[in-house]
Amino acid sequence: MSPLATKTTEQLGLANDGEESVFVGPGRERAEDMSGALPSSRPVRLESVRVKSAELILFATQLSVMLDSGVVLSDALDAIGEQADREGFKAIIMSLADAVKNGECFSKALAEHPRIFNPMFISMVKASEASGRMSEMLNVLSGYLNFESETRKKIKGALTYPFIMAMMAVAATGTLMFFVLPRFMKIYEAKGAALPKLTRVLVGFSGILGNFQAMTGIVTGLIVLGTALYYWARTSSGRQVIDYVKIHTPVVGTMFVDMVVTRSMRIMATMVNTGVRLLDSIEVIQDSCDNYYFQRLWRTVDGKIRDGYQLSESIMISPSSELIAPGIIQMLRAGEKSGKLGHVCDKVSVFYEKKLEASIKSVMALIEPLMITVLGGIIGTIAIALLLPVFKISSVIAH
Repeated sequence: MSPLATKTTEQLGLANDGEESVFVGPGRERAEDMSGALPSSRPVRLESVRVKSAELILFATQLSVMLDSGVVLSDALDAIGEQADREGFKAIIMSLADAVKNGECFSKALAEHPRIFNPMFISMVKASEASGRMSEMLNVLSGYLNFESETRKKIKGALTYPFIMAMMAVAATGTLMFFVLPRFMKIYEAKGAALPKLTRVLVGFSGILGNFQAMTGIVTGLIVLGTALYYWARTSSGRQVIDYVKIHTPVVGTMFVDMVVTRSMRIMATMVNTGVRLLDSIEVIQDSCDNYYFQRLWRTVDGKIRDGYQLSESIMISPSSELIAPGIIQMLRAGEKSGKLGHVCDKVSVFYEKKLEASIKSVMALIEPLMITVLGGIIGTIAIALLLPVFKISSVIAH
């Protein structure tokens, strides 16, 4: 085996005992050589590796602690890679260590894995390389990633109850449509009685659901429509429409705006307090926003600051400035005058974290009664359509 293959095998933790070799890749395949010969080595496909948010948080935390303790970056990456549980993430960390040992910047090495490290992560590391405070930046970054993870967990947890209700409603509707309704139909068909109009509509809908050809056409049409919407959403016009709906939808839009503002202020506080230039922090904020209008806002702010305007003034005269509350702009102006912009941004981010929690609770408080109303209306309509003939059942049976 060549030295390169040997190095790759050792880094990926592949077992070579002459009888069995385990190769880690998509599907986690196991290959056995029954003749005792060593099979050819197949390295991990790094582009197919998926990393959980908990693993990324742990990676940033461990790296921050080791760098703060005086450990060299390449040695810290080697140590973290050896302790990694999953082979895929271990291969990613080892590739980062190799790149750093070859003289490559850490941020550039991270950029080679865009599906794992997002632009915000890479930009903050790049800024910390310039300021020489990478350990502190990574510590704050791990805290930020943890906050984002906890926020997602809260949203998922709040949606659990409505999701269970929806599943129960679908089960109840299916039972009424496919088991109860056919029994009523047999009675009425045998007696030759006319069904109420609402019941006939329900019977027609049930017939469509039971028609294989009709359902095939409907499903095909939905797939085509979904594919068209997916590609349209990736265009500039499609993205603008969807992002506009996101931030202007009542209640839900408030939660989304609070989430983006919280993230922006936290990043600005972190980077300004660690000695990073304001323009560099705005560039990172722009990369972290996944909304067209927020990106346009910060892109314009960046240009205005380069033209000599203050941060607060730049926000006020930029398009979509209404996304930033006037109170925040006033606080930023006060921070600029006092020279404590980072401290002010930190206070704003803490305030908006609490506001975001309140927004999430408001959205969940709205979703539950709304879902109960909609599902109750659907099931109630079906129940009424089934009960209407029951009111005449005695006369039908009598005849």
